[in-house]
Amino acid sequence: MRPLTYVSAALLAVGLTVAAMPPSVAAPTEAPFTQQAFDASQKQGKPILVHVNAPWCPFCAKQRPIIAKLMTEPKFKDLMVYSVDFDTQKAQLKEFGVQKQSTLIVFKGAAEKARSTGETDPAKIESMVAQSVQ
Repeated sequence: MRPLTYVSAALLAVGLTVAAMPPSVAAPTEAPFTQQAFDASQKQGKPILVHVNAPWCPFCAKQRPIIAKLMTEPKFKDLMVYSVDFDTQKAQLKEFGVQKQSTLIVFKGAAEKARSTGETDPAKIESMVAQSVQ
């Protein structure tokens, strides 16, 4: 083979590798909760999902890919997702009235629309989040 053919073959292999990567590699992520960002999103009337979670929580681990998938869907393109750490953000837990990790709270602007704890059914989570974009 000529050197140019080797380069072409290598570029093709890289392209196929990138194309074969699972969607989770490039999935959107939740933003860490800050009061300033949350307040700004509420003032702008944005759809908001607050995910109270902990790294050790099995329900939270099941919720993360569901939420990441929803963030890629066109109908949720404006959804702001904020992650509240159950172990370290105690002031936010008190503010939201949350007692357990794996709590999902949906807002449309300043209005709370839905809340659940421990939900891992993708259809139920999507239905709940959809209340923020209606």
